Amino acid sequence: MAAASGSGEDVPTDGVPADGAPEDGAATGGAPVEDLRTGEIPTDIDPHPADAIYADGPSTAELDASDVTAEGTDAAPAASSDGDKTPGGDKTPGGDKTPGGEGGDGTRGANPDGAPDPEKAAEPDEVIHEPDDVESDTTDDDSGEARRVGPGGETRPMESDGGRPSPKAALVYNPIKVDADALRDIVTRLAADAGWSEPLFYETTVDDLGDDVTRQALDEGVDAVLVAGGDGTVRAVSEAMSGSGVPLSIVPSGTGNLLARNLKLPLTEPEAMVKAVFDGDTLSMDVGWTELARPDGTTAEHAFVVMGGIGLDAAMIANTNPQLKKTVGWVAYVDGAARALPMAKPFRVVYELPGHRLHSSRVQSVLFANCGKLPAGLDLIPEASVADGALDIVIFQPKGPFGWLFVWRRVAWDNSFLRRFRAGRRVLSLRTKDNAVIYSRGAGIEIATHEARPVQLDGDEFGEALSVKTRVEPSALVVVVPKGHDTDDL
Repeated sequence: MAAASGSGEDVPTDGVPADGAPEDGAATGGAPVEDLRTGEIPTDIDPHPADAIYADGPSTAELDASDVTAEGTDAAPAASSDGDKTPGGDKTPGGDKTPGGEGGDGTRGANPDGAPDPEKAAEPDEVIHEPDDVESDTTDDDSGEARRVGPGGETRPMESDGGRPSPKAALVYNPIKVDADALRDIVTRLAADAGWSEPLFYETTVDDLGDDVTRQALDEGVDAVLVAGGDGTVRAVSEAMSGSGVPLSIVPSGTGNLLARNLKLPLTEPEAMVKAVFDGDTLSMDVGWTELARPDGTTAEHAFVVMGGIGLDAAMIANTNPQLKKTVGWVAYVDGAARALPMAKPFRVVYELPGHRLHSSRVQSVLFANCGKLPAGLDLIPEASVADGALDIVIFQPKGPFGWLFVWRRVAWDNSFLRRFRAGRRVLSLRTKDNAVIYSRGAGIEIATHEARPVQLDGDEFGEALSVKTRVEPSALVVVVPKGHDTDDL
C-alpha cells in the first residue's frame, strides 16, 4: 500500500486528491481511494457494536452480517468450566492432559488448534528483539545480559539441566517492578504445596524485556509460565508464548496492568494469580501482530495483547516523563498528554481494512485494539473482546479544537458512564453519534503515512514508522484465570 500525503488540507469533494495524496490508481496498485474530509465517515467499513446504542447506529442484522473473524479460524473458546482442563493437572472427562497432569501423549505445550510447536517458536533464528530506540527499565549496575536465578536470587546456568521432573513452572519478572525475594518465595511455596518441582526463575534486563528468557523457559519444557512486571514485560513474554499452548499467568505489578485490568484479574493479590497456576482455569485469547516499516527501509514485527496505535496516542506516551511514571503510575500520562496536545496536528493517512477499499483521511490517531478498557475506569471500546478473533479499530479525527470535546464526551461520558445505567442508555438511544471517533472491527488494518509517525504497543513507544500492518492471531495465547472466574464478557 502506498504512503499517504502529509498535506494538511482537506480533500476536495470533487474527487481531486489533496496535494501529495495518492491519486486513484497511482501507487495504490490500481485500487481507488475514497478521499474523506475531516470528520467524514467511510462508506464501506464494517459497523461496530459500540455504535448500536445510538439512534443512527447499526441494527442487529447489520452487525451480524458484518461479523468478522480471521479467515478460516473460529473465534476463541470461552474459559474452561468444571470438567475442563486446568493448569493444575486435572483430567477432562475425555482424558485430555493438562499442564500438570498425568496421561496423554506427553507432548509439551501441544495446541489442539494446530498452532506452531513451541520447540520451533524457541529457535534462536526466530528471536525478535526490541527496537534500539526502546528504553527498558533496569538497575544501574545491570550488565544487560539475560540471566536465570535461583530461589534466593543467585545466578544459575542458562543451560537446561535435563533432570527436572514435570510438572514445573517458570517465573519471568522485572526485578525493579516487583519484590523479587517475596515473589520467588510465594511461587516456590505454592509449587511445592501443589506437588510441582522447584520452579525456574528468570530476570528481565535492559537487553531482554522477557521474550528471550521466556523462550529459554519453553525450551526447558515448563508446563506454565508466570510473568510479573510492567505492561512492556507482559507484552514481551506474551509475544514469545504466542502459539505455544503453554498457560501464562499474569501476576499484577508495575503501573498499568492493562491486560490484567481487561481480564478482570485481582490487581492487589499476587498470591491469588500464583495459586491459579496450580488450581485455576484457562482462557484462550487473541494476540495482535504489527509489522512496522521504518524510514530507513527496515521492517520489524511485534506482538501486542492490549492495543497499539500510530499518531497522537504514541506521541503522548513518548512525551511522558519516565521518572514521573515510576512515581505516580498511569497518572503520568496526563503529563504526556499536556505536552503532546499543544503540538498535535492532524496528518493524512491511507488506510485499508481487509476486504474493503482504501481510504484517505486526516486523523490525529489510529488505534488497533484487542482490549477496550483503560486506567481510571475509561472504557474506550465498550464491546471489545479478547476472544472474538478480530481487532477493534478506532480512528480519532476531531474537527478543530472543539472536536476534542466530542472525543472526550464519547470516551469518558458516553462509553464510561452513561452506558452503565438504563436511563443513560435511553438518552444515548435518542441521540445520533458524532464523527469525531470512528469505530470498526476486522481481522486487521494497514496504515501508511507520508512522514514517519510515532508508534506505541501496549503503552510502550516503538519509535517511528511510515507504515503499519496489523493482523490478529485468534486463540494464540492461553492465559490463566482464577478458578470460577467470570469470563462471559471478556
